[in-house]
Amino acid sequence: MNALILIDIQKGFDDPFWGERNNPDAEDVAGALLADWRKNEQPVVHIRHVSTMPGSPLSGGGTEFKAQVTPAPGEIIFEKSVNSGFIGTSLEEHLKSLNIQKLTICGLTTPHCVSTTTRMAANLGFQVTLVADACAAFTSNANTSFDDGPNLTAVDIHRTALAHLNGEFATVVHSQDLLSPAISP
Repeated sequence: MNALILIDIQKGFDDPFWGERNNPDAEDVAGALLADWRKNEQPVVHIRHVSTMPGSPLSGGGTEFKAQVTPAPGEIIFEKSVNSGFIGTSLEEHLKSLNIQKLTICGLTTPHCVSTTTRMAANLGFQVTLVADACAAFTSNANTSFDDGPNLTAVDIHRTALAHLNGEFATVVHSQDLLSPAISP
């Protein structure tokens, strides 16, 4: 079985705090993946970031899932307060209890929680597929004042994170490689 892992697709990421963003259709693509997994009765896991930092956009109402990926009754939700969906949750145990060996991952943000969860999943022995067009990055950490280079764009950050994961921790694909033709966004 192949479980779909949807990471932190939450209303808190609509806050201007995060800066410029790439891939504005990521949520719609994730929603299409979710519809396909549901249609094929494959396991789905939702992960929600609940920040412990006062005033974080990912606390309070910012923890609500976006409409495109609202969990259906019976779908599993894990809450975390760190970058990895495996730390402080029973995600690994849940997946192993279902004999799941393959994961398809998408969500927000590519260089943070998506990357960390993908790396840990691979290190734990899961075969990971990462869906590039169902993830996005922001410029909130794009300031490169620590060196002489230019600030990075959200596209630069997203593509670099995917490049670092592809081949070692995951196989990076686009949604059209996975979706049933009638489900494509």
